[in-house]
Amino acid sequence: MKVRVKTLGDIAGRESGALIVLLVAIGGLALASPEFLTGNNLANLARQVAIFGILAIGQLFVILTGGIDLSVGSILGVSGAVTAQLLVAGWGIIPSILVGVVVGGVLGLANGLLVTRFKLPPFIATLGMLGIARGIVLVITNANTIQGLPDGFQEIANGSILGIPNLLIIFVIITAIAWFVLNRTVFGRYVYSVGSNRLAGVPVAVVTTAVYVISGVLAAVGGVLLTSRLGAGVPTAGTGFELQAIAACVIGGASLSGARGSAIGAACGALIIGVLNNGGNLLAINAFYLQIAIGALILVAVGFDQMNTRNAARG
Repeated sequence: MKVRVKTLGDIAGRESGALIVLLVAIGGLALASPEFLTGNNLANLARQVAIFGILAIGQLFVILTGGIDLSVGSILGVSGAVTAQLLVAGWGIIPSILVGVVVGGVLGLANGLLVTRFKLPPFIATLGMLGIARGIVLVITNANTIQGLPDGFQEIANGSILGIPNLLIIFVIITAIAWFVLNRTVFGRYVYSVGSNRLAGVPVAVVTTAVYVISGVLAAVGGVLLTSRLGAGVPTAGTGFELQAIAACVIGGASLSGARGSAIGAACGALIIGVLNNGGNLLAINAFYLQIAIGALILVAVGFDQMNTRNAARG
């Protein structure tokens, strides 16, 4: 099978719009608020963006195959709650985290099997998992916050290395790994091939199942990190996060029809959303207006994608 490898030019073309929007937003807020570029604010921004960004990277793998994962917010909640409960029960930090991540991977595997083996549309399969996972969280926590987590665990998300927040370091590492996998491995080429329906020689069921497992694992990582950051297992954690993850991918240049998008673009999309929310707080802008702005960005991004698709078809 001959598969076209994504070039740096292809990636830059998809990311350029998001990068421009991000730079304009940063420049505008730097001028509008003297607090924006302070060390404390940038550290808080990095911690806020990192978790959404990690979810967006996982969501990107699914979107590239032409699918969607609506369950990432609920999987985040389950994994965070399981990790918190094990810690309170006296388990070590590393075993508790590993179990929490495995839970996310298992739920992601269930999504993948529902799509590939039972032929359910991704929207329906992951919508059902959204409800199931959220219900599991409420059952195992009895809708109560889990408190008393060890300081060492809380330091994972709230600590820093040489002044750089740990969450930002983890986010950058995950983004770099995702970029390498998508652009320098056979599996990455398979992912793009599934999304573009170039299926000759591609193990479609395996690849499709794998991207949902990746999405579930990264949602679980986000859940562990959010639990660490909050210092508690919150039963409602992750509610609505799936929409933020999808928005980050779309704003970052991913196409919901599949095969177009990049890890760096998804990261930029998450940064744009984070910068807008952070800037809105600094400037005391009504949060409702920020939602309108983010929604408008999504419509513009999808509009440009549709226009480019039509132009490519004509060409």
